[in-house]
Amino acid sequence: MRLTTITQNLTQLTRFHFVNAFLVREDDGFSLVDTTLGGAADKLIAAATRSGGTIRRIALTHGHGDHVGSLDALRERLGDAAEVLMPELDARIHAGEQVVEGKLPGSWPKLRTKPDRLLHSGDRIGSLEVVDSPGHSPGHVAYLDTRDRTLLAGDVYTTYGGAAVTNHFYWCFPFAAMATWDKAKDLESARALRALEPAILVVGHGPAVRDPGSTMDEAISRAG
Repeated sequence: MRLTTITQNLTQLTRFHFVNAFLVREDDGFSLVDTTLGGAADKLIAAATRSGGTIRRIALTHGHGDHVGSLDALRERLGDAAEVLMPELDARIHAGEQVVEGKLPGSWPKLRTKPDRLLHSGDRIGSLEVVDSPGHSPGHVAYLDTRDRTLLAGDVYTTYGGAAVTNHFYWCFPFAAMATWDKAKDLESARALRALEPAILVVGHGPAVRDPGSTMDEAISRAG
């Protein structure tokens, strides 16, 4: 696992060169945003220790397997010491509910862990504000760090070879588009996240982008 310091409050954790999770520093330790694929629990815990803290919260952007894959193992190791937070619609999907018509694309692994808290737009997780951004999945959320306007955008965008909205095939990283549920909603969410005027954009797949406004504009133009 590769650790990349983005800001004094944010560390990017990358597995297999293309799957990211993030440690967000708070006064009491770290909020871990996403968990990557299965098999990462010990490495994620070690990364928090190496960064000078412990994982106090696990906040998911959405329910796909490359974001929740190590959730059960983390719950086994951390127990109730780490609160688990998941957007409501994706949590209901994992609970077996049919919340939208038709078959959902992407990987939806069976989870033993039930979230301690269901997330909705405007909720706060320490310094992070929850921002609804459905489309890639029905309940997808992003997180805006209110201290410095870093945007953790999940899979609304990817950033390999420049930013791209995940509503369409992009040759630099096509897999996210293949897992997108509603392409029109995904583009709406991309526009809404751009309107937040983030100072830094970080995503589930790809490197961080500083001063991302023009890059996001170009991505939206190509996607529309």
